[in-house]
Amino acid sequence: MGSLNVNRNVSDAFYRYKMPRIQAKVEGKGNGIKTVIVNMVDVAKAIGRPATYPTKFFGCELGAQTLFDFKNERFIVNGSHEATKLQDLLDGFIRKYVLCPACDNPETELLVSAKKGTISQGCKACGHHGLLESNHKLNTYILKNPPSLNPAAQGSSLTEGKRGKRSKKANGDANGDRSGSPDNDTSTTDIVVEAPEIIAKDDDDAQWAVDVSEEAVRARLQDLTDGAKGMTISEDLDKTEKERMDIFYKLVKCRRDAGQLDNHKEIFAEAERLEIKTKAPLVLAELLFDQGIAGQVRKHRVLLIRFTLDDIKAQKYLIRGIEQVIALHKDALMPKVPGIFKLFYDTDILEEKALFEWASKVSKKYVSKDISQEIHDRAAPFITWLKEAEEEESDSEDEDDDLEIEYDDRAKQPLKQQTQKQPQTPKKPIEDDSDEGDDFDIDAI
Repeated sequence: MGSLNVNRNVSDAFYRYKMPRIQAKVEGKGNGIKTVIVNMVDVAKAIGRPATYPTKFFGCELGAQTLFDFKNERFIVNGSHEATKLQDLLDGFIRKYVLCPACDNPETELLVSAKKGTISQGCKACGHHGLLESNHKLNTYILKNPPSLNPAAQGSSLTEGKRGKRSKKANGDANGDRSGSPDNDTSTTDIVVEAPEIIAKDDDDAQWAVDVSEEAVRARLQDLTDGAKGMTISEDLDKTEKERMDIFYKLVKCRRDAGQLDNHKEIFAEAERLEIKTKAPLVLAELLFDQGIAGQVRKHRVLLIRFTLDDIKAQKYLIRGIEQVIALHKDALMPKVPGIFKLFYDTDILEEKALFEWASKVSKKYVSKDISQEIHDRAAPFITWLKEAEEEESDSEDEDDDLEIEYDDRAKQPLKQQTQKQPQTPKKPIEDDSDEGDDFDIDAI
């Protein structure tokens, strides 16, 4: 079925955030007709939200009941609905609950405060943090079912059976209905398949204990789904940024010493896990470059591009790392500063925008101000050349836009016909008479 960009307003084919296209299957007939979203688990994993959230969102938008069967991974919306319609509704869910309102990046997480009754949204890409801007009906459901809960364990707590509701109503319990707020439409209530019972029989003498041996813990972790693993909070994320940078430093150093830097994907994934992707080029520059930086740039080009592609901040951190390397090997590298920056530019690791922003200000954050100023002065000819090249390119594009092409009807005629119509000069024989040798026709030669 192919994949789609999570933010479908982005048409870039190389957009890194992808999701599967929704696959819907209609089952049943008459009043029992329903639509099963076959790959809702995969879609939810791609957008970083529990599968119940978009399914419930569909129910609210369509005015239909929803059914969650966690055991069989079946997420159902009552009624017959086309996949294209559900895909459009999913776009609305992504805009409201996934994309960052500041940078339109889907690397966000929902933070639910049950006491305050608020839902906040935090962005790992730009650092934005604020209350959720949407006031959708789904908010009530999210407050009662925060994303930190294990979806497989929600079966017995999300809703209650009809018998339990009737008994609570008979006892005068006004809060018997836990399916939503009082003003929710009953047509959008969800039905949850109960989780299987843990105990098969009632044994009063049963001894309750949890096996905490290393093998048992490993077995339980193995049983976790990929979605549950992704929801597990890593202890590393509780550490300071410097400590997380040190963890990444040790990983790259070990891989470098062992000659195992070819696994770019794993190194990049570790930086993302530690939430230091933007600053990771600082570490890479320190560990990968020395006096032989020219050959090392070409050797590690793919790894560097994986971190800097379309990320101006990461490129600027890489430049700061390059400054540190130049400062360490000042005698050897300082005269080569223009060539070094041109090499990074020619290999598509650094873009004009990052270089221009760096050149506009001398910073003493990573090297001394004197060395930073000297590097800027050395790089000035390259920056000037880069600006002139950009201006010439823009001027040439403007000239191309103003160019008018005139078409001649004669150009449509075959070349062979035009050649035949050209008069041919008759050739005159050359006389052998020496007296008339000065009068021969030069065109006949």
